[in-house]
This record gives sequence, structure tokens and C-alpha cells, in this order.
Amino acid sequence: MPTNSTTSPAATDLQPRCAGCGESLPDAAQFCLKCEKSVSPLAKSRGGHAPETIRQPRPKWRIFLGILLAVLIGAILWAGTSDSPSAQQVQEFVGLNHDRVVLDGPFSIGPHTFRYYKFALPEGSMNVVVVGQFTCVADSSNVGNGRVTTKAGRNKEKKEDIDNNIEVYVLTDSAFTVWQTGYTTGSLYESGKVAEGSVQADVPAGAGVYYLVFSNKSAPKMPKSVHATVFLHYKSWLPEWFRRIKGRFWDWSGA
Repeated sequence: MPTNSTTSPAATDLQPRCAGCGESLPDAAQFCLKCEKSVSPLAKSRGGHAPETIRQPRPKWRIFLGILLAVLIGAILWAGTSDSPSAQQVQEFVGLNHDRVVLDGPFSIGPHTFRYYKFALPEGSMNVVVVGQFTCVADSSNVGNGRVTTKAGRNKEKKEDIDNNIEVYVLTDSAFTVWQTGYTTGSLYESGKVAEGSVQADVPAGAGVYYLVFSNKSAPKMPKSVHATVFLHYKSWLPEWFRRIKGRFWDWSGA
């Protein structure tokens, strides 16, 4: 009479096997009885294969957070680098864009001398440019103590070439120190001898001290009347309100 086997195929399949030869292993076996290979707990898994790792799905909130962060970074880069009107408004609102008047109005320069305007840039300054326009005319009314009284003197003045030229420079602090002593030095902007012109000078990023210079050194007798409008444009990743808070903190801490 046939007998039923107590070992089912499912039970056999669950029997631990040697990873080397595939021989069935007792539960407490430390090595294979057939090939004598050492048995690791991982090798005693079902069918001699390592169990599959089930990857858990990433939470939806992490996906949403990643998308939001990418959009935020993109918006910051756009607002900080774009020249579009909307981006410029955002930069002005948060204090990134700065426009400062260096000079706006008329002034006089005596013969064989110069006049300068000093301006400074705070830390974090970038995309710095000095722009403006100027015109110059000889102030002949001041020649000869301010009076030309005779017809002969007026005729002599007409015959002479009136010098309406002036020289304009934008200099760093160190270059200005060298220039005013009479030595030649490098400049961020130099107009040459002209009666009128436009200032356009790119200034290095970061904090620094600079000079806008109007020179009449080449005219030993003729004073000049100048009208100039010059602006300083720059961006700063450290807005003015942040620098004020930082300065107050350092003053308070005594650093």
C-alpha cells in the first residue's frame, strides 16, 4: 500500500542549501558536509541566494520638498542675475541694486591744479560701474584777475586759442596716491584732453576706495568751468540693512 511522503516540494524548497555545491544544510550547520565549505548565515538563506532587498517608496513630501527647493534656487538665480525689469524691481526691493550720486552739478578748477571726489564701496559689492557725462569751457572772465578791460586785450584773447579741454580719471586709492605726486600710473578710466565726454569705468568687485578726478594741470593760466553728472551703480549681496545690523552687533560685542 503506497504511503504519502511527509516532505512537500515547498518544504524542500525552503531547506537551506550550500552556496558552493547546493547541498541541503541542517539548520545548525557551520559547514557543508559534502564540500566542507564554511557556511555563512547569508548562504543558508532560501535556495542558497541572498534575500532580496525590498526598496521602500520615497515619501511624497520629500519629492515635493525637492521640487520646491529647485524652484526656489531657480527664482533666486533669476532675480540676482537677470537684467529684466521685473528682476531689477526684485533686486531693488531686497536691497541688491544700488545707485549713488558721485557728482551732479557745476564747479570750477583753477589753472594748473585738479579737483577730486572720493567714493567708497562696501563689502559684497559686485557688477560695479561708474557712468556719467561732463562738459568743460574755459573761464576767460577770470583771466587777469577777473577783468579784460581794453579792446586790445579782448582782441588778443580772441586771437589766442582758448583751451576748453580737461582730463578726467577714475583711480583706485593707491593709484591716486601715485598720480597726485606727478607720476604716471594705471587708471580705471582716462578721458584724455577733451572738452566733453562720457565716463564709463568698470570697478573691481568688493570693498574699496576710489577717486573721480578732474585735472586742469595742463593749463598753467586758464581756469575751467565744468559741469558733470556721475553715478555709481553696483549690486551687493549684503543689503544695507544687513550691514547696519552687522555693524551694530560688532559694536555691541566690542570686536
